[in-house]
Amino acid sequence: MEKMRAVKIPCENKIELHQVPVPEPKEGWVRIKLMASALCRSDLYRFHGEKVFSDTGDESFITPGHEPCGIVEKLGDNVNKVKVGDRVAIYLAIGCGSCEHCLSGNTVLCREFKCIGFALDGAHADYIVVPQECCLPLPEKMDFVTGALSTDVAGTLYTACRRIGVNAAKTVTIFGVGPMGMGGLLIAKGLGAKVIVSDINEGRLKLAEELGADHAINSMELDVQKTILELTDGKGSDCVICCSGNNTAYNSALNCAKKGGSVAFIAEAHNITIDPSAQFVNKRLNVMGCWYFNNSDWNEITKFILDKKIPLKKIATKLYDLDDADEAFRLFDSGKTQKVVFVWE
Repeated sequence: MEKMRAVKIPCENKIELHQVPVPEPKEGWVRIKLMASALCRSDLYRFHGEKVFSDTGDESFITPGHEPCGIVEKLGDNVNKVKVGDRVAIYLAIGCGSCEHCLSGNTVLCREFKCIGFALDGAHADYIVVPQECCLPLPEKMDFVTGALSTDVAGTLYTACRRIGVNAAKTVTIFGVGPMGMGGLLIAKGLGAKVIVSDINEGRLKLAEELGADHAINSMELDVQKTILELTDGKGSDCVICCSGNNTAYNSALNCAKKGGSVAFIAEAHNITIDPSAQFVNKRLNVMGCWYFNNSDWNEITKFILDKKIPLKKIATKLYDLDDADEAFRLFDSGKTQKVVFVWE
């Protein structure tokens, strides 16, 4: 039986590389040879012994990885939407296929939603099998690393920017410029907006300025709300994107939005304390949770990235071979890098 490499997280703070059988695609599914697979903050939850989805059972030997792309290598029976040799990115969600959310392309909202890398084996491996519906065509002009970053990072942030009306007439403030926040900066600048970023990490703030941020605020050194009011003629930011999942960032996002403005929450967070009346009811804010993208928007997302020459690869600060998975996880966990991506060839 042919074997392949696959990352496993058997217990807290432990990464192992196993030799496992190469998976066979069942009816309607395809096997994909991975070419790039990006690490995500949610991979680190498992690394730290935390469950991401409460209903997935034992995740300890599920291969992680949900931001991949690669080449279709083998088809199961009755596959008619892709062919061997197709370059594809992979949509992370598997649903029932028949509910209103699946039919509208928002599979992540399906009651039967399952996420690759959590409920079933993901992409930090040499091969993965997924339903053909999860295959998103990768443009010939798009390299595999950019393709991987175009899913969770660019896809989510493009959707968020579109939902809160980011355009060239708007000022956008982004709290937290880790990989997701940095993706938001690149998308918002591509849409022509003025962008303010806030973080406590000087390295991230410096990179944000290099990537086009108009203002970078270290919230350990400056009063963020006062500074943003000064930068926006006392009004506050038209649009705010929160990519940091702590109480301070969530509150700052609401406080720094102008009256009638819009706030998109990207970062996962628990037990946040806010004042709804003062912070968004009386300000008539448009507040929304933004999680992933509608798969029908994929062609629009990739066209935007290519047309606007969005330099997503600049936030892939470290590329690793799968053999170095332990080092890759620990570097990403350190917060000393932006996106870490496993690559093949």
